[in-house]
Amino acid sequence: MSALTKRTTVYFDPAMHRALQHKALATSRSLSDIVNDTIHHALAEDADDLAAFEERLNEPLVSYESMLKELKANGRL
Repeated sequence: MSALTKRTTVYFDPAMHRALQHKALATSRSLSDIVNDTIHHALAEDADDLAAFEERLNEPLVSYESMLKELKANGRL
């Protein structure tokens, strides 16, 4: 274990814990590695979403109602 890692306690639903244990065994990885990798991907996805919001910041807002009207007018709803 790296000196840069931190230890914490996480409580899982028993069924979730069992599934993670099975995945760890099936993939020859530690449960910690699976959890860290999953969290890394989730945070990267959040960063991508925030970047997309930032890119579209200056686009005009479209109301939900007008979007529904446009979809209906185009035969897509």
